[in-house]
Amino acid sequence: MRRGDAHRSVIPSRQASGHRGPTDGMTQRTDLDISTRGSSRAATSGAEGAFSSPVVTPYLGKVRAFVSPDRFDHIRRVAVLALQIATSNGFTPEDQDRVLLAALLHDAARDMSDEELLSLAQPENEVEAAHPLAMHGRAARRLAARWGVRDPVVLGAIEGHVFGVRAGDAVGAAVYVADVSEPGRGVNDDVRALAMSDLWAAYAQAVRNKVEYLQREGKEIHPATLRAYESLT
Repeated sequence: MRRGDAHRSVIPSRQASGHRGPTDGMTQRTDLDISTRGSSRAATSGAEGAFSSPVVTPYLGKVRAFVSPDRFDHIRRVAVLALQIATSNGFTPEDQDRVLLAALLHDAARDMSDEELLSLAQPENEVEAAHPLAMHGRAARRLAARWGVRDPVVLGAIEGHVFGVRAGDAVGAAVYVADVSEPGRGVNDDVRALAMSDLWAAYAQAVRNKVEYLQREGKEIHPATLRAYESLT
């Protein structure tokens, strides 16, 4: 499902139709208990290795159906980098799996139209009312839950990648940093390098970079982003 595609139907109509074809994961469930899974991608590297993990394979087709090829390439790069950050910072195998799954799902709603986003999430402030795309993290969290993801750490990281995460949420911080610094963006190389040795310093720098950029450009700053920024001081 891609943002701007005038020929697709909105989510409520897909659900009402009862169709459960290969591109419709809205009503299908794949329960996942990460704590009982082996960390099978520990011995592999790169995107293909990461995405061969049984932690993410049930969701690959669902995500592909909702995003453009370019978006999926971004997701792939985020997943690889997030996993590298997690490994470098000594995450447990279980948290490495959480990082990988959250990275795969974080932009599942990024290419949705405003109408589709509003069918999954309601604005909570003026910024979201004016710019529904700001809700794509919350919408992706809702999609993930409908697809059977139950782990609150994974769900929180999916939503938190847009505006920031709570203190101590290392899984969310790894996904946030990977999202803003993956090589395809061409920015935040310093953040990416720092994350390999000090995740929280990199996270703080990433949040500061985002707020300072928005301030320079005179753009609206989401209240949650401001809270994340103020929590660093």
